[in-house]
Amino acid sequence: MEQYIVSARKYRPSDFRSVIGQNSLTTTLKNAIINRKLAHAYLFCGPRGVGKTTCARIFAKTINCTNLTESGEACNACESCVSFNEQRSLNIFEMDAASNNSVDDIRELVKQVMVPPQIGKYRVYIIDEVHMLSTPAFNAFLKTLEEPPEYAIFILATTEKHKILPTIISRCQVYDFNRIQLADTVDYLKFVAEQENIVAEREALEVIAQKADGAMRDALSIFDQIVSYCGKEIKYKTVIDILNVLDYDTYFKITDLIVANNIPQLLVEFNSILAHGFDGQHFISGLAGHFRDLMVCKNNKTIALMEVGEETQKKYAEQTAKCDFPFLVRALEIASDCDLKYKTSRTPRLLVELALMQLASLTFEGDKKKMMDI
Repeated sequence: MEQYIVSARKYRPSDFRSVIGQNSLTTTLKNAIINRKLAHAYLFCGPRGVGKTTCARIFAKTINCTNLTESGEACNACESCVSFNEQRSLNIFEMDAASNNSVDDIRELVKQVMVPPQIGKYRVYIIDEVHMLSTPAFNAFLKTLEEPPEYAIFILATTEKHKILPTIISRCQVYDFNRIQLADTVDYLKFVAEQENIVAEREALEVIAQKADGAMRDALSIFDQIVSYCGKEIKYKTVIDILNVLDYDTYFKITDLIVANNIPQLLVEFNSILAHGFDGQHFISGLAGHFRDLMVCKNNKTIALMEVGEETQKKYAEQTAKCDFPFLVRALEIASDCDLKYKTSRTPRLLVELALMQLASLTFEGDKKKMMDI
């Protein structure tokens, strides 16, 4: 029986061109390799699952490649590349600072740095979650990081840059990795689905991408979870049910009821949402986000800020035409205020119901004022 490999590992990029959503960073790293302008220390920062460690490994492989391509990619054919791909390279050392964070661990690392590479030009030391090092460990690392041997290159990776000593940061070239855009995540999930002979609705992949919140590793993990349930066909409604998320249609329906001042039906719909196991704060924060997207959709300059598919964008455009800007501003204030007070409220359900009634009264109050002016 063939051994199962999770998608996050199976489809992990092996060269710079296959890294998703970090084009400027990968181009800069390739140019540094081509022009032979390598720093002795790099700091890769950014959210989880966006490719920091992956890029560190690709960079480590590429600088030792003896037959680089014209575009600055590793050849994957020389002895250095083959040994790296087979996970037997002696030129690349990885350390997890979360479990090796003492001063003794760093002293052991410093001793290894003194040993020159047997094959290739450089020995590369990748230290993941470097912010977990203790202060004495950081201090023991300073001198080596500032003046390492010519053959040593350090790549530090972290999700929490603010926890790293300024003296460490000042000795590194800092690269800030971005959250991966929703469209890029969806396109890659579609590619993975095609490779696995899986038929997936684009809307379903968009839900997975949104749930991952810019982290490709999370997106692929969720994708595997969905495939385990759905098999070879992934449908939007099934994904919504499995991930237990409130879909766009729910918020479109709620907003239509608010605009129509239909308070009784609003309360019925909210009760149905709670009955399906959704948290009241999750609902109200999602509603605030929906009002924000309706505001963004009103202007062609800001519509690019929306991370949704084309079909959903059309629905937003239709609904925002029914809502004027002052209404959306006030609605966003009410929803955000309710979200803020939710955790401290002794009657959270009543708090959300009151917010819904206030929202449904906004346009009704406007009609009353018009009548009074006449």
